[in-house]
Amino acid sequence: MAHSDLALKFLLFCVIKGVFGTTFTFSNKCDYKVWPGILGTPALETTGFELAKGKSRSLQAPAGWSGRFWGRTRCNFDGLGHGSCATGDCGSGQMECNGAGSAPPVTLAEFTLGSGSATQDFYDVSLVDGYNIQMIVEVSGGSGGCATTGCVDDLNRRCPSELRVAGGGGCKSACETFGTPEYCCKGAFDSPAACRPTAYSELFKSACPKSYSYAYDDATSTFTCTGAEDYTVVFCPSIHR
Repeated sequence: MAHSDLALKFLLFCVIKGVFGTTFTFSNKCDYKVWPGILGTPALETTGFELAKGKSRSLQAPAGWSGRFWGRTRCNFDGLGHGSCATGDCGSGQMECNGAGSAPPVTLAEFTLGSGSATQDFYDVSLVDGYNIQMIVEVSGGSGGCATTGCVDDLNRRCPSELRVAGGGGCKSACETFGTPEYCCKGAFDSPAACRPTAYSELFKSACPKSYSYAYDDATSTFTCTGAEDYTVVFCPSIHR
C-alpha cells in the first residue's frame, strides 16, 4: 500500500509539473527598488514590474519555457507605467518590456526549462552583456546538480575605468566597449578554440567564478536541474549567505 501511495504521489507530481511548469520567485534584498525585466517564450503574465526593497513575487512558467530575467535600477515610471531605467532598460518606454530585451551592461539570469518532469532545466547567470547588479539563482527541489549560481561580488566597485559606466551604475563588457572580434567571439574568433579568455573576462570570472564571463565560458557556468519546484532570483544577495 505504501508503495502504491508513493507511486500515486509521484504520478500526481509529474502531472502537476507538466501542466503548471515551474515557479520563478524574485526576491529583492537590495536597499532600493528593483524593476525585474522579463523576456521569454511564451510570454509570462508580466514582462516587467516593480519590486520594493525586501519584497518577493512569484510567477509560473510552463514546461519548455525559455528566456531571461534581469534587474533594472534607478527607474522612473509615472502612474500609467510610462518611463525608463538608468540600467537594464528595455527601451519599451513602459514598465512592461513587451518583448524587448535589456540594454547592456546588465546581469542576466538565463533559463531553458525541460519539456517534462524527467527532462533537465538549463540555467546560468551571465556577464557576457556586462554587469549592473548583484544577482544569484537558488533552486528548491529537483535532482541533479541544482546548484546555486550567480554573482555576489559588486563588480561596479572593481570595474576597470575603461569599462565603467558614468555614475558607477554598471560595468560594460569588453565586447561592448571595444567591439573587436577577439572580445566579441565573432568572425575568425567565433569558436571555443579561437575565442579564449581575456584579461577583462578573467577579471569577471575571478569575481564571480560561477557566472558566464565570455561567450564560450560554458564548462563552469551552465547548470542543470531535473524537476525543480522553484528557481529564486535574488537581487543583492548578502555576501554572507
